[in-house]
Formats: sequence, structure tokens, C-alpha cells
Amino acid sequence: MSAPEQSVSAGTPPTQQPPTPEYLEARNVFAASYLAGEGLEIGPLHQPMPMPSGATVRYVDRMLTADLRREYRELADWDLVEVDVVDDGEKLATVTGESQDFIIANHFLEHTEDPIGTILTHLSKVRPGGVLFYAVPDKRYSFDFRRPVTPLEHMVADHEQGPERSRREHYEDFARLVLVDDGVTDWAKRATELEEAAYSIHMHVWTQAEFLRLILAIREMNDEAFDIEACAHRGIEFMVVLRKRGPLPGLAPEPESARAEPPTLHPSIRRRMRRALRAAKREIIGPPMVG
Repeated sequence: MSAPEQSVSAGTPPTQQPPTPEYLEARNVFAASYLAGEGLEIGPLHQPMPMPSGATVRYVDRMLTADLRREYRELADWDLVEVDVVDDGEKLATVTGESQDFIIANHFLEHTEDPIGTILTHLSKVRPGGVLFYAVPDKRYSFDFRRPVTPLEHMVADHEQGPERSRREHYEDFARLVLVDDGVTDWAKRATELEEAAYSIHMHVWTQAEFLRLILAIREMNDEAFDIEACAHRGIEFMVVLRKRGPLPGLAPEPESARAEPPTLHPSIRRRMRRALRAAKREIIGPPMVG
């Protein structure tokens, strides 16, 4: 994850807390609905996801908190979470397969060189029925607004042939179309400096529609190994919740024989199903006639 991408307005009185951004409130609502058990959050820096009751989390980053401060001087004045697991968030080599109930990665996927491989890795680390929670910046509302959307075909080629094939292109794109606002004129030289330092930039950029196209392509490529539980656009970002194929939470195990009692649903799931069925019935039949 990169350094903070928003700042408090200069006009905000120092004793008054700025209002919570709409997108952070939406994250909290989604978290309360879909996160439970034990999981990981990758690269939270100064904005860890508040955990709902019944969920515990460990924080993952590529270096310890003190090293992050030295690497990114712009983080000096921010309160950062203490890193629990030092690992590459794209590979999670130290995490056992199917050991987590959820993985959160907010404003992380755009930094990855192989987003397809990253999502597949995350999928392999959660248990059947586990959740992947992603928040991704909409390039139209970030410093990436001048950059073209990354084509799906480009990401497939990066996954199949290796990300080094296009790494230089990403750094040049970033230096030429983003750093122009910082007064950079020799963007080719700056791109070389960033690449040699392996500086974390936005390698790929999306709007919601193109990102969902990527998710659907990954799902099709992998035998529908997961479902899209929810997606929403709020403020500067969009969120996607994926659930690995497996039993729904609250669903009893399959009966051992045809004579066994059928599985029962958790009351909260039954209520949600009834609401969905009523809504679908209204949409098909229409509102009741008056008179």
C-alpha cells in the first residue's frame, strides 16, 4: 500500500475532527456483514479496518513498522499499526494454505505487479467459505486520473508471461502522467529511479466496471471457485467481497443420509433470504392494486 492518499483540509479547526469519509463508513458496514473468525489485513498502514465483534486480525506488510517509516518519509506524522507478519502481500509465503477465515487488502491490488496471481494466492490462503475483502481506488478520483485503464488482456499477459515484461512501462506511465503535478520534467529519468528503488506505485488502474470485468474473468478461468458476495462504489473507491466456494456461514453440515434431517439455516440468513424473496416478488408482480 502506498502512503496516505488523502489529507485533512487546511480549513478544518485543529480541535475539530473531520467527518468520516463516506467510503470508510461503507467499509465498516461491509466488514460487519462479511467478516468473522481469524484473518489478515495486508498493508493497512494508518487506516486499519475496524473489526466487528467476533473477528480478529493480524497485520501484514513487507517490512516492520519502523522500517516503513524510514522507507516512506511522508508517513512520519501518521499513527501506523504494528506489523504482525512480515511478508510479500502478493505471495503470503509464510501463511499456510486454507488457514484464514478472511483476507483484507484495501488500496493494495493496484500496487501489485500480477493482480490475477495475487487474488488466486489470497483465495488459496482462505478456508472454503472464507472471504476476500478488497477496496480499490477509482482512478477517476485519484492522482491516476490521466492514466488509461489497464486492459484485461495486459493483466492476463502479465500473469502468464511474468510482470517483468511490462514493469518499465508502468513506471514510465506513472512518472509521465502522475508526477507531472510534482514538477517532474525528466519523467524517463524519474521512472528509472523509481524502478531501481522498487518504489511502490500504482502498477494498474481501474474504474469499477473494468475491475469487475477482471474479477469475472478470474472466476471463469478458475472453474467458478468463488462467488461475488457484494460490490459497491462509495466516494473515491469501490469495494468487492468475494467468498471462496464452500459452505455458507450458519449452514449446518450436509445430512449423512437421505433420511437425515435437512440442513437448517442460521436465523439471520433466513431473514435475509425472506427479504430477498419478498423484494423479488414485488419486482415480478408489482405493487398491490388499490381500489
